Amino acid sequence: MHILDIFRKHRTTFSFEFFPPKSDDAAEELFVTIAELQALRPSFVSVTYGAGGSTRDRTHDLVVRIALGGDPPRERPNYDRSQDAFRYAEDLVRFIRSRPNARRGRRSRLGRTPDPRGFGIGVAGFPEGHPATPNRFKEMENLKRKVDAGADYICTQLFFDNRDFYDFRERCDLAGIRVPIVAGIMPITTKSGMERMAELALGCRFPAALLRAIGRCGEDAAAVARVGVHWATEQCRDLLDNEVRGIHFYTLNRSHATRQIYGNLGVTDSAALRT
Repeated sequence: MHILDIFRKHRTTFSFEFFPPKSDDAAEELFVTIAELQALRPSFVSVTYGAGGSTRDRTHDLVVRIALGGDPPRERPNYDRSQDAFRYAEDLVRFIRSRPNARRGRRSRLGRTPDPRGFGIGVAGFPEGHPATPNRFKEMENLKRKVDAGADYICTQLFFDNRDFYDFRERCDLAGIRVPIVAGIMPITTKSGMERMAELALGCRFPAALLRAIGRCGEDAAAVARVGVHWATEQCRDLLDNEVRGIHFYTLNRSHATRQIYGNLGVTDSAALRT
């Protein structure tokens, strides 16, 4: 099913993100996670391609997809973006849309004709602001160009204050951006993971109330996880109350936190969240 059909079918989408495992044992654990989350009946799932500049070797074991620019390789701290074939996401989106198969269906070797709409394309959005674009006016201009180049939807970076998301959504509307905007949610499960989030998200903002709640946990790891899941649950409840177009869970290849959020919301699968 094309991503556009998924958005048309579901008033609100619920999706999960996984990253390529680094070992055979991790791969087995990931497939256990996938089996557990399958019961939640997501609208779709995604697999990152070398997240955080990590290895890309195992990605194709999970899914075949276009390789985005993504994060620079960790082992090359002075990586020069000018070496990239596509320096900006706008250029990559436009290139994909320009390909013959993205404009009209071509019969595959298996005899099937691909969807004439070609690839479904999603681009990133940054509710707290793009780290490389301090000028918020310029940031929205750049996002508008990405969408106009052929993007079908926007999936946001993780955030912990829904007001940032709502402001971002309103600014998109003012800029004439009309594609679905999916909210990215990553529940905090450990203090070390919280620090890792800040690193990967290039300085995501943790509200003072969240920091106080985490601080009260001390060294109680289970309490930290409970606070993180509770906070993410409240984010999801509020997003649903405010007619979010979709929620994308960054699972970190674990199922417990996402399943707990669903349970806290009083449902057993995504279909129940759409009622």
